[in-house]
Amino acid sequence: MREAWELLTAGPDDAERSVLLLPGGANAARSFDLVMAEPALAGVRLVATTLPGMAGAPLVGDVSVPGLARRAGELAELHSCDVVVGFSHGATVALEMLLGGHFRGPVVLLGISLTTADEAAFFRGVVSASQRVGSWPMAVLFRLLPLMARSAKTPASHKRELIEDLKQNQAAAAIRLLGPYLDYLAADRDYAAELAASGCPVWVVHAEKGDGGLTDTERDTLLAAADVTVVTIPGAVFLLPDEAPQQTAAVVADALSRVPDN
Repeated sequence: MREAWELLTAGPDDAERSVLLLPGGANAARSFDLVMAEPALAGVRLVATTLPGMAGAPLVGDVSVPGLARRAGELAELHSCDVVVGFSHGATVALEMLLGGHFRGPVVLLGISLTTADEAAFFRGVVSASQRVGSWPMAVLFRLLPLMARSAKTPASHKRELIEDLKQNQAAAAIRLLGPYLDYLAADRDYAAELAASGCPVWVVHAEKGDGGLTDTERDTLLAAADVTVVTIPGAVFLLPDEAPQQTAAVVADALSRVPDN
């Protein structure tokens, strides 16, 4: 039986700096393998965790975005993490960690959606249909994901692990996770403005094409914020930690440079 919030760690136990890594929807902790191996993060303690219900991990506890953020905040405190990095769904959890007061420090948000409009209409439709007619639309999507992952621009060994993890996902668990996730995005809040006013260093990272995006209003708000850095990775990238590990690690290293000296 797998444990909830299973961990994958790298780097020295007594490292001066530590980072919490939160993977995207349907992915496991090892989706950050390539990022964790980048020389830019040598000597840093890196702690990746599989979120409940993702990649076959047990679905336990409060799996709303605020509930996940509270538990992730406890992990960040337990491991003395100086920076939090999240991708996609994990980025939304990292966002709420910051806005909900569960973490105060530099945050890196990879491929984040800040509103419903940022999420693909097809994905929203699958979640909505699964809530109405049962889990089969989500099950069909999960059968397609491994086929889509075969085209990922990532080393063959990592691609095999990625596909193995995607195959572990369960449609019923995903629906319980993704309904609250979309509800969080649909809330009457201006997350871009809240990020801009947070007072913490924030990096919002997207590719030119492939991993979602920001509305023009959101981008303008973030670009005008003193503590927010917007990074655009050239080209088409769907899985930032898997397909752009070097660029991702460079942003994390930049975030670590903004951690105040003790």
